[in-house]
Amino acid sequence: MEVKELRELNPQELNDKIYELKSQLFELRRKKAVGQLEHGEQLHQIRKDIAKAETVKRERELQIAAPKK
Repeated sequence: MEVKELRELNPQELNDKIYELKSQLFELRRKKAVGQLEHGEQLHQIRKDIAKAETVKRERELQIAAPKK
């Protein structure tokens, strides 16, 4: 997922996307624990996508909190 795509989402959609990604991460971790996960790079990519989404969310928080000049 590209950061550009995440920036186009409204705040509610962004929160929903983060929730969806975290759910996917949980499911992949569960599969890894029981030995059903064949491709571990999926875990890495989901973690990166969560980090990107959280970064966009934090950028918005700081932009709102920043004083206007």
